[in-house]
Amino acid sequence: MVKSDANTVSLEDSWHASALALPCSAVALAVGAVVPAQLAGAQPAAAADYQWVALGDSYTAGVIRAAGDPIDYPRDGCERTDRSYPQVIDRDLYGLFDLKNVSCGAATIENVTDQPQEPIGRHFPPHLPDPDYPFPAVPAQSEAVGSDTDVITVGVGGNTLGFAALLEECLKLGGESEGAGTPCKDAMAADTQTRLKQVRTDYDRMLTVLHERGPKAKILTVGYPTVIPQDTSNCTYGDPTKFATITQGDLAWLRQDVLEPLNKTIEDSTATQEAAGFVDLYPSSQDHSVCDDTKWVEGIITVSPDHDPQLSLVHPNALGHRNAADHVEEAMLNAIAPI
Repeated sequence: MVKSDANTVSLEDSWHASALALPCSAVALAVGAVVPAQLAGAQPAAAADYQWVALGDSYTAGVIRAAGDPIDYPRDGCERTDRSYPQVIDRDLYGLFDLKNVSCGAATIENVTDQPQEPIGRHFPPHLPDPDYPFPAVPAQSEAVGSDTDVITVGVGGNTLGFAALLEECLKLGGESEGAGTPCKDAMAADTQTRLKQVRTDYDRMLTVLHERGPKAKILTVGYPTVIPQDTSNCTYGDPTKFATITQGDLAWLRQDVLEPLNKTIEDSTATQEAAGFVDLYPSSQDHSVCDDTKWVEGIITVSPDHDPQLSLVHPNALGHRNAADHVEEAMLNAIAPI
């Protein structure tokens, strides 16, 4: 058991959620649709000037309660939320872009490229069954791209890397070592380079497919924010609102040898495509990691103001999505600016 001031959480129960590959909060949300009434005599909205397709995994979709309320009704299991950065940008630039957001929690690079995905929603057996599970498969996200698409944003790669499985193993081994050493690095480091090479191979192919489907589109690849601080001593061992039982040594390894190389792999792949640009969220989020006072990424759990613990499994909250929106929005406006 791992204790915090506000609650007690079983890590064994929490990590039944790890099969999601980082998709969402484990607390079931009531999903509702807010359908605005049509105003009498209202004129139809003018067509948007540009077509935008948002692709990606849970870091794009939102998925956790700290990233807003669900927006899809009926649910498709992808858990897109209203404070995720595509939805924030859509409100910021209302009328300029026609947004098609097909991002989906747990998506791999192949799910973006050409492989249909079976969304998991909030199904964490045996403790937290989702009443709508199983969900029908959703098409490969690239199918939303067409010849009329002007801008494509895509944030994906962590699930192909297997970051959720790494977190799960690091939690387990760190608990067994009682916070000492680098047990996760010792067990998992040998496979890291192989995982990163797979990310690069899949990412290169994805960008080629996106360019073929949207030949006039500017592709903006979105990197991952700072999750782990430079000084891992700020990550109190045993605190589930941070990284729970992952050792400080393993956190340093995950930052230096896993997450930072993941961003570099995405950036390097993007650089090979003339019609693509990389949106780097890492520098702007340096002081807002899971272990910082003002965090833009939640830890293993989030404790709400009413002391309601929710699994968040290291996902951006609304502040993190606002920061992403600022940077992606700027890149989008530059992409459509006349030369």
